[in-house]
Amino acid sequence: MQIMSGAGFNRLETAIEAANMRQSVLVNNIANNDTPYFKRSSVSFESLLQNEMNGEMPTLRGTTTDPRHFVIGPSNSTPDPTVTTDQTTAMNNNQNNVDIDREMSLLAENQLRYNAYIEQLNYQIKMKQTAISK
Repeated sequence: MQIMSGAGFNRLETAIEAANMRQSVLVNNIANNDTPYFKRSSVSFESLLQNEMNGEMPTLRGTTTDPRHFVIGPSNSTPDPTVTTDQTTAMNNNQNNVDIDREMSLLAENQLRYNAYIEQLNYQIKMKQTAISK
């Protein structure tokens, strides 16, 4: 039996991975602020998780025993973060669509989310330690 398993830990682990991925994507967007024809990217996770928790995603899953098998339903109970690139907009004359002010505010928001995820994970670990030691 693994102590650090369960839906809550899996969701927090995936949320932390999404925050790390989002950090990399936002830093890449900021670094390419003046690069001609660069298109910004974003990471989706929280909306996918909310859809799954509301029951808007299929819950039936198939088992794959061979890498050539088709995946039926979601691959796990927590959706994976996805990176999307916005190809439809242009903000500058050089067809770049990075707004540095927006990217910086998204970076600050992501840092707050990451801190909240880590704080929640630490709290859950502390509660498990308390339950085990008593």
